[in-house]
Amino acid sequence: MPAVVVFLVDVILVAVFATIGRISHAEGLSLAGVAETAWPFLAGVVLGWIVAHSWKRGAPRTVVEGIPVWAVTVIAGMLLRHAVGQGTATAFIIVATVTLAVFLLGWRFVARLIITKRTSSRPSSA
Repeated sequence: MPAVVVFLVDVILVAVFATIGRISHAEGLSLAGVAETAWPFLAGVVLGWIVAHSWKRGAPRTVVEGIPVWAVTVIAGMLLRHAVGQGTATAFIIVATVTLAVFLLGWRFVARLIITKRTSSRPSSA
């Protein structure tokens, strides 16, 4: 899977996370509102990719390679939210950590299963 696709999936899932959060708190779903909620975590995704790339050259495609992306996304996102006066209640930190793990690591797990299934179901040339 091309690196740009892997990155875009991460970005889209962070935007989905922010959108779900706004819906669950009955906040508006304007593009500006979602962007305001998402930007600290989007910055975290970018930083997480930098960290992951410095650890292992190439896009973080596997679950293990995605762990730094997830961890840095959560940590940087929370630090940035706190720095600008957005909420960082303990319950939110827990929910964000778990949800972003499911999103950022879960899609990699599912993608690996699909790729493995496709590869193993191909007839071998004999």
